Amino acid sequence: MSKKTQLKTHKQIPIGGRIEKPGNSVNYKTGSWKAFRPIADLKKCIHCMICVNFCPETCIKIKNGKRIQSDLSVCKGCGICAEQCPVKCIQMKPEGDFR
Repeated sequence: MSKKTQLKTHKQIPIGGRIEKPGNSVNYKTGSWKAFRPIADLKKCIHCMICVNFCPETCIKIKNGKRIQSDLSVCKGCGICAEQCPVKCIQMKPEGDFR
């Protein structure tokens, strides 16, 4: 192998996906590409906070000890909240229904 085509060693390859500053995700509004959005029926909600604990984006907000609607500017529409809800008060609706 010539010097130009020689492969790098694992020590020469920079680490990818490294988070340089913790908590920087709040600076990025990444919810615009979701296919589904969570809609919670807050009358049916028992405010158990299971959805809050499972949400990978922490987009479900709490006010006065109760769950409120998700912050859709960061929600990815993954549906984990709806799947984990014990009373099934969260429905995933197609994003196209809201445009």
